[in-house]
Amino acid sequence: MNLANPNGSRLLVLAGGLAGAAGVALSAAAAHHGGAFTGTAASFLLMHAPVFLAIGLIGANRWLRIASLILLAGLLLFAGDLLARDFWGSRLFPMSAPIGGTLLIAGWLAIAISTVAHPRPLK
Repeated sequence: MNLANPNGSRLLVLAGGLAGAAGVALSAAAAHHGGAFTGTAASFLLMHAPVFLAIGLIGANRWLRIASLILLAGLLLFAGDLLARDFWGSRLFPMSAPIGGTLLIAGWLAIAISTVAHPRPLK
């Protein structure tokens, strides 16, 4: 795949790679140093990394790319808040995890809706 393809998204491929790497590193940190929030953040990063890679690599439609950016924003807020709790002992800002979680739900729903809004034949 040509990452310069205007239908693809370099940002989403980058996000997928970084989320995967961070998820593995944070899984190790949680295993060696504890931190329940760190383990949860690692799991969320690892489960979402393939989504960003897939959407970035397939050259998805605009609706699907926007949905994945909503998902990315939610992941950053949700995981970021959990990590801040374990590493700093405080939250990113009030309601950051609930806002992030709501954006994650909205992002997944937008991905589902994109199949109806812009149906594409499966190859």
